[in-house]
Amino acid sequence: MIARSLRVVLAVALVPASLCKAAWASEWALDPAATRVAFSVRNLTVAHVAGSFRLASGHVTLDDTDPSRSTIEAVIDAASVDTDEPQRDAHLRSPDFLDVARYPTITFRSTRIERADGGHWKVTGDLTLLGTTRPVALDVDGSTTERGRSSAHATTTIDRRDFGMTYSGFAVGKEIMITIDAVANGSPG
Repeated sequence: MIARSLRVVLAVALVPASLCKAAWASEWALDPAATRVAFSVRNLTVAHVAGSFRLASGHVTLDDTDPSRSTIEAVIDAASVDTDEPQRDAHLRSPDFLDVARYPTITFRSTRIERADGGHWKVTGDLTLLGTTRPVALDVDGSTTERGRSSAHATTTIDRRDFGMTYSGFAVGKEIMITIDAVANGSPG
């Protein structure tokens, strides 16, 4: 029962997944068109700037007999950054921030998955941004699974300086809040 629940949680994790025991898939593909990766950061210590990225690809491989051996991988298109302000987006793509010419993707690969409480899971993994890899922990809320399709909600906060993004000093906040609403399609197992 726990292995079955964990199997679904892993399926849409960012890139976490669902907790519904009705899902029987062992392989899940994250749906780039339906998955949303959003962020928010303070600007000039007064307001928050919100934006999003497009998921390029992602998949989950589940091991029903030993959920700790399951894996979650996701690739985000760094150039897809969108804050609804073209000039700001162009600056975010520049070497001052994301340097998309040198680092076109942001990646996540899980290293540990554990149950927190109730319908919550903690998914720890390696986030690679600007060529620097650091561990991050995602708080994953349980979700729904229906007809081979799962969804989940995950959150984390990172310090941009940990990845070498130091431009702007105090003008741009150091903490970036990330919210992932992931959707995955599974194959019957």
